Amino acid sequence: MTKPIDVAVGILMKPNGDVLMGQRPEGKPYAGYWEFPGGKVETGESVLDALKREFAEEIGVQILAAEPWCGVEHVYPHAHVRLHFYISRCWQGEPHGLEGQQLAWQGSFEVTPMLPATLPLLQWLEVQRCPG
Repeated sequence: MTKPIDVAVGILMKPNGDVLMGQRPEGKPYAGYWEFPGGKVETGESVLDALKREFAEEIGVQILAAEPWCGVEHVYPHAHVRLHFYISRCWQGEPHGLEGQQLAWQGSFEVTPMLPATLPLLQWLEVQRCPG
């Protein structure tokens, strides 16, 4: 098995619990699938720094604060990834797809299809969205 690629993944969460999802653009593996935004952690970069960089590059948002949430490993046909999920409730700017990708705020996860590594997290995320 190949060594996993570390990926920083961010969940922007509004006060009402809605979260931002992005659709993978054409030319990338799983084009058209929905995911939480993020990207590869570069050599010598912390996961949080990668998250901040990726959000600035991909959706034009500056992360002001984010908390580590969970980690998941998943083996896709094209890559073995180690996903480091962060939840941010504090950012600056209005998200927009700088890579041509569609974005959607989701309360009940109506977008499909979703990346396979994302699916198991949706139930856990409900606890974060609706504590108690």
